[in-house]
Amino acid sequence: MPIGKRLTLDAAEELAVSALSYLAGNPDALGRFLSLSGIGPADLRVAAREPGFLAGVLEFFLADESLLLSFVEAAQVRPTMIAAAHHALAGDSEF
Repeated sequence: MPIGKRLTLDAAEELAVSALSYLAGNPDALGRFLSLSGIGPADLRVAAREPGFLAGVLEFFLADESLLLSFVEAAQVRPTMIAAAHHALAGDSEF
């Protein structure tokens, strides 16, 4: 992303959905996420439509460096993009 350009909300959502898909393919990490969030597997689709959920997904990645690094390698994005997307989805205006 060029300097001075803000990450759009759509791009942030797309990145978070990609992270959620990656998480779904990692049963151990998904189990930790569900446990920490208090969401049951059957409720995941409904929860994904709630405001703040996608920001929470990215926050989970930001709290687990090894998961974050494996995701950004697979997604071919910089780790800073995850932080920028989190801030955009959380409503922070600094990014």
